[in-house]
This record gives sequence, structure tokens and C-alpha cells, in this order.
Amino acid sequence: MIKKLRIATRGSPLAIAQAKIARDALISVDTRLAEPGLIDIIPIQTTGDKMQRGSLAKIGGKGLFTKEIEDALLEDKVDIAVHSMKDMPTALPPGLGVVAVLPREDTRDALISNNKKIKSIEDLPLGARVGTASLRRSAILKNKRPDIKITNLRGNIQTRLKRVEAGEFDATFLAVAGLKRLGLLEKMTGILDFKEMLPAVGQGALGIECRKSNSKICELVERVNHKETYACVQAERAFLAVLDGSCRTPIGGLATLDGSFFTITGLVIRPDGSEAIYRKRQGDPGNSMDIARAVAADLKSTAGPGFFTEDC
Repeated sequence: MIKKLRIATRGSPLAIAQAKIARDALISVDTRLAEPGLIDIIPIQTTGDKMQRGSLAKIGGKGLFTKEIEDALLEDKVDIAVHSMKDMPTALPPGLGVVAVLPREDTRDALISNNKKIKSIEDLPLGARVGTASLRRSAILKNKRPDIKITNLRGNIQTRLKRVEAGEFDATFLAVAGLKRLGLLEKMTGILDFKEMLPAVGQGALGIECRKSNSKICELVERVNHKETYACVQAERAFLAVLDGSCRTPIGGLATLDGSFFTITGLVIRPDGSEAIYRKRQGDPGNSMDIARAVAADLKSTAGPGFFTEDC
């Protein structure tokens, strides 16, 4: 019996909500954990949370949202960590592992605007002001609508929504999954299909990270793993690892399992939106990692080395 379970997470309302989802999943497989005081959710402020200005890609990328949390894990200050898988670097610190991924939420991106008639990128008015901190979303927008004026918009979901509501921007884009977990789906004016905006690798998935040496905790966490989601996210991360040589290349990727078919779609796009390259492959689920790496290698070869080194 585990005497205490300390769950680390970022401190935003969304991160806390996601930690509670993980907590409830763990309680569902071991009801003894429902005893009051047995589980603590411990918010940890990361470097990325502290830096509210500037481009994340230029500041340091995905590790900005995980390092302090993983340090706490390694120092035995917490037992597990709950992460949005889209924020996780492909290489984890030695001794740590993502032991479980929970069932995936909606992977699509949502459009939010004060004008309820705006439901897609094409609906945005000429020269629309769009706020986003996502290099991927920004590049896709520039590719599809070069007239749009894009401004860096950082902060938690509530902050970004308030700035749109205040009229600072005509629109912004957020993950449907985050809005749903916060009970804010009514804020959406539209949901973008994958042809309009391919999601980030790991989008919509929550991972639970543990110290590999803590077998008791790892065994508990493994019980909440959703095998299909785990397989898809692992394949997406293998895809990303092949392409992860650039600090400035926007990348999209989505893997799905449908019966006997594994499918992965990948995208690399120049930050200025001038060139976008898509690739899609299907195959046997047992070969998902190899298929994912092959798609990434194809994209890398087609794009050429200059695609992945500019602006670093």
C-alpha cells in the first residue's frame, strides 16, 4: 500500500485540471488512494511559465516546461509528474520514463474569435490580427493566409481568451483538449480539421512520468496506461526525434490506430509559411515506430538540410 502519492504538475489552471484527471484515473484502479490526504498535487513553476515574453523556440523550446518538474522527480521531492505530451522533449533525463499515457482527448485545434461567424482560417477578415505563441500554428497561418498579422500571445488559456475578448486580437487558436478539460468549449467559434491545421505531436494526450527505480509507483501507474494512445504517442515522438535537429522548424504530426491499420501524417513547414511539406503512410500497427521514422526521414530528405537550420 502506497502511504503517500505526490503528483507534480505545472501551476496553470489547465495543468492542475490535468493532474486531477490523472489522480482520478489512479484512484479508479486503486480505490484506497481515495482516502483524504493520501494524494497531494504539487504545482511547480517552470522556466517557461516564468518567461511570458518572447518566442519559446528562441528561448529554449519544450524543455522549458518540464525541467524543474523532472528535477523534483529525480530529487525524490515528488513521486510522479503529469505532463501534456506535446510539451515533452523527445529525450528524457536518465532514470525517468513516461510509464503511462491516458486516453487521448480531441487532438484538433480550435479557433476563438469575438465574431461568432468566424469558424475557419478562411473566414478570418483580410489583415486579421491573430495572437499565438505556437510556431506551428503561426507558420500554417502564414502559409494559408499571408495577409494575416500574427503577434506573439503567451499566457495560460484564460489570459489568452481575455485578451481576445478585450479586442486586442481578432482571433487566437487553442487546443480543443485544453478547452474541454477546463469546461470552456463554449468559447470556440470553430474546430479546424486536420487538413486545415495538423496538430502538434502529442496534442491531446496526458503522460505520467516516474522514476524507473520506484517499481511500486511505476506498477501502479502502468495500470492506467491506454495502450492505443500510448502506441500512437510513442510513434509520434519517434517521428519527432528524427526531425528534432532544429530549434526553429515548425512540425506537425498525428498517428492513429484503426483496427489493423496504423496511419501517421507528418508536416514540416518553414517559419515564414513559404513552403509546407506533408507526408502520410499506413501500415501494420506492429511496425508503427519504423513507419513513423520513415515518414520523418522522407520529410527530412525532401526538405533538404537548409530547411532545418535557418534562424537558429
